[in-house]
Parts: sequence; structure tokens; C-alpha cells
Amino acid sequence: MSFWQAYRNLSSLTRIGVGAGIIAWATVGLYLSDSVEEKLGFTPTEADKEALDRFKPQIHVIERK
Repeated sequence: MSFWQAYRNLSSLTRIGVGAGIIAWATVGLYLSDSVEEKLGFTPTEADKEALDRFKPQIHVIERK
């Protein structure tokens, strides 16, 4: 039995609960990720930001007459 089929076999109330739980987990992760990043020392330095800027695509506008 596949994961999708097992999910579809759950009652509708349970599926709503699973979906709400996933959304809540993602929301908490978005709000807490910056503070956890700072506590673990994973904040990017200015050198890291400059190295990343080198890989960004550059847009050059050419005017036509």
C-alpha cells in the first residue's frame, strides 16, 4: 500500500488534523529558524554574502531605437 493510499484511507477529520499539523510545524519552523541559526553560529558573514552575490545573474539593459 502506498503512502498516498494510506493517507486517503484515513477519515476526513484525521486528514484535516494531519494537514493542520504539517502547516503548524512549517509555521513554527519559519519563525524559529532565524533564532536557532544565531544560537548555533550559522549566521552568514559579509564574506559569505559577497561570495553569494557573485553567483547572482546580472541583467544588462540595452536600449533600442
